[in-house]
Amino acid sequence: MLNNGIPVSISLSPTLQRENVASKKKYDKKRLLRLSLLAVVIAICISFIAKLLVYLIDLITNIAFYGNFSIEPSSPMHHSYGIFVVAVPIVGGLIVGLMALYGSKAIRGHGIPEAMEQILTNQSKIKPAITYLKPLSAAISIGTGGPFGAEGPIIATGGALGSTLGQLIKITPNERKILLAAGATAGMSAIFGSPLAAILLAIELLLFEFSARSFIPVALACITGAAGHHLLFEEGVVFPLNFLLQPSSNYALLFYATMGIVIGLISVIVTKVVYWIEDVFEKLPIHWAWWPAIGGIAVGVVGFFAPRTLGVGYSNITDLLTGTMPMQVVLSLCVLKFLSWAISLGSGTSGGTLAPLLTIGGATGALIGSIGMFWFPNSGINIPLSVLVGMSAMFAGASRAFLTSIVFALETTGQSNALLPLLATCSTSYFTSFFLMENTIMTEKIARRGVVTPHSYEPDILEKTTVGQIVNDNGIVINDNMEIGEVRHWLTNETDLLSRYFIISDTEGEYRGLLSSSTLFNSQHATDKKVGSIIKRNNLFVQPTETLRKAVEIMAKENVDILPIVVDKKITGILTYQHIISIYKNGLDEHEKQQAYISLNRQRLKILVHGQKLVSIIKNKK
Repeated sequence: MLNNGIPVSISLSPTLQRENVASKKKYDKKRLLRLSLLAVVIAICISFIAKLLVYLIDLITNIAFYGNFSIEPSSPMHHSYGIFVVAVPIVGGLIVGLMALYGSKAIRGHGIPEAMEQILTNQSKIKPAITYLKPLSAAISIGTGGPFGAEGPIIATGGALGSTLGQLIKITPNERKILLAAGATAGMSAIFGSPLAAILLAIELLLFEFSARSFIPVALACITGAAGHHLLFEEGVVFPLNFLLQPSSNYALLFYATMGIVIGLISVIVTKVVYWIEDVFEKLPIHWAWWPAIGGIAVGVVGFFAPRTLGVGYSNITDLLTGTMPMQVVLSLCVLKFLSWAISLGSGTSGGTLAPLLTIGGATGALIGSIGMFWFPNSGINIPLSVLVGMSAMFAGASRAFLTSIVFALETTGQSNALLPLLATCSTSYFTSFFLMENTIMTEKIARRGVVTPHSYEPDILEKTTVGQIVNDNGIVINDNMEIGEVRHWLTNETDLLSRYFIISDTEGEYRGLLSSSTLFNSQHATDKKVGSIIKRNNLFVQPTETLRKAVEIMAKENVDILPIVVDKKITGILTYQHIISIYKNGLDEHEKQQAYISLNRQRLKILVHGQKLVSIIKNKK
């Protein structure tokens, strides 16, 4: 800072810096509180929207299949249309196609991949029109027999609502992402009354991080959504069982783990078939707006032979869990539900994946469980538990949302004794899927568009490394009393200068500021002028106790490639961007460089123990 051309010393006391840090933390807490309140408001809104969506689905179902103008819960399976039932989903597909064509193409699909894409590529900005187009199109699709659940559309709607609010107010893209995730998972919690599973879904599929600033708003939104479920829907669990499942024996756990491998293979096949069907539709020589109607033909034909495949089908899951459904019906539900859902989803209509995957996985688990009971009659295997672990394993394998799959099964049934079988089955299913399939049913679509999704969640290496750990006292520090011409001449002869900025100090080694090379070599400055008189940036420095993340934030914000390390006004070291790169390299070595520090070979162990003595012997020989 200049005062009539005379350099003025500034105070760099650690006390002032601590006050600035405390002030920033207080500001961050206020922002977090504001974000949390917004998340709760979004969750309240989405709870009522979820109820309206269910009412709308019931209304359209009653009109389409029974000619009744009613919002009473209804299933399409009891219709009396006969073969003419095929026309109902075709009409629904036509309407959805026209809504996508003249409304927004973004209503196509099952919601979560689209939300992931907006988070990763578009700063979490979703078109506001999705807030009402998605639930309306999904209600028409499901109400006319589409084999989907209400959870996918409400997740997409909640995400759109959170994103829209985040675009109306002044917040950062990261905060907008948090509101998007809060709205999406609050919708899931409102439908199923499963707040913990919804929080985990946000962490595993939407947030791509785990921190207080993201966790707290999402958790509050999901709790609010669960309260909305109990207020607007029902008090108990979504898929109740009239009995308590007993703890599984070791033989049963081994069987369920093996079942997980089989279901993991099936989940890979299911995912690949869905996208193969989507590819087939892409090659059709007709406009994509007609595809949902073509998918509706498959839905109607399958629904004629297997009425249980029509509509939401939550009752199918409940019936499967009782263990009393005839195996012939279970087999038809497993195969035909998958066929109907895969073709309809591949056609680009508006729908979801969770409920169909749960139904297909539950039916598969029932079939495998019945085989296990036949071959191992006294092992403790039973159909209800086989259905439950089959449901979770299918979702874990297809989406690789491991924790979400397990906790969702526990929350929606209230069966705590199922924890170990769920862990066994979901682990082996996830393992199988991970090795056989690069992308998941959630990420394959956006991966084809070149969008890379994070696959691991690790601590920020810059956050856990302090400046003092990599302090370097080697570097160039220019005295503020030197003349500009003298410094220019000296620097011209230096061939290894890579920095665009230079650190300036006084004769006592106290920090004076940063000077850019462009300013130093500006021809407007007289060569006999002192360097200290042209310093413009005298407040940029870090202390050894600060994290590298803080240092990088300063460097990025101020567009500098070098920072002095200052303690009590004295320059104790220099931090450059090369140091940051070296830290990242060390982080890569932790994952890639393989080393053995303990050897079982006795001779080698002796060398390690007496390493210092060995070095002395070698030196003497030389």
